[in-house]
Amino acid sequence: MSVVSTGTVYIRPQHLRFDGTPPLWWLLTSRRWIGPLPINAFLIEHADGLVLFDTGQDQTSVTDPDYFPKGFTGLLNRRLARFDVAPDQTLTARLAGIGYDIADVHTVVLSHLHIDHVGGLPELRHATIVVSGEERRTLERPFAEVNGLMRNHIMLPGLRWQLITPQPTDDPSLTPFTDVHDLFGDGSLVLLPTPGHTPGSLSLLVRRPDCPPLLMVGDLTFDVHLMESGQVPGLGQRSRSRESTRKVNIIRQSHPDLVILPTHDPEASARLAVAEQTKPASGR
Repeated sequence: MSVVSTGTVYIRPQHLRFDGTPPLWWLLTSRRWIGPLPINAFLIEHADGLVLFDTGQDQTSVTDPDYFPKGFTGLLNRRLARFDVAPDQTLTARLAGIGYDIADVHTVVLSHLHIDHVGGLPELRHATIVVSGEERRTLERPFAEVNGLMRNHIMLPGLRWQLITPQPTDDPSLTPFTDVHDLFGDGSLVLLPTPGHTPGSLSLLVRRPDCPPLLMVGDLTFDVHLMESGQVPGLGQRSRSRESTRKVNIIRQSHPDLVILPTHDPEASARLAVAEQTKPASGR
């Protein structure tokens, strides 16, 4: 298991943690930025091939003046986040830097379809791209671009999509999640629906025999400590974010060795490094 950073992002304080302020108000008026935060992708070695969770940010997003929409939608995107992606921070380059060839990536799981999670798609036309069917359907909704979903950077020619719908499970170790998707049918990589940030957001549970289990949660939180106290980010459907956060906190309580890895948490890389050296408390 490895993590690579495809650049950094700065966000507003109200984006990091909901403080009661209406999103449109702070988007248009806030003068503060928090960051830099990493834009991570996670690489998993599996018997069926290399698996990526999220794909980072496209370097052209900071070099191509036409990457983002124009007008009011473009203004909102510029107010929402600032990105810094160096030429050597492409997904291909970052994987090569830790000894992997992107051509060997077999499967890609997207937590959701915002631009800082789909940026590597142009480099992954050979892989199977897994996303929830509910998340894909959001591309067809009115004002999708206002909500950060840019079809022209997602529905690229040649991509091989696999749309999944979580199914009922009787695995008690996954309680309180009742519907999941077992990626390869062996219980090692299990997708959990964690809507809120977007309607079809997914988290990925990695279960390994000799190391603590890992849970990659995308943008359900930007900070594990905020998640522990039940706080949620300032964008998305907050009631669903709170419910997904509640479920993750319950599964953490039943699995004390579970390691939570948010995509933009600055501590995620160090937390993973410690987990790789730790035997699981449960003995799994």
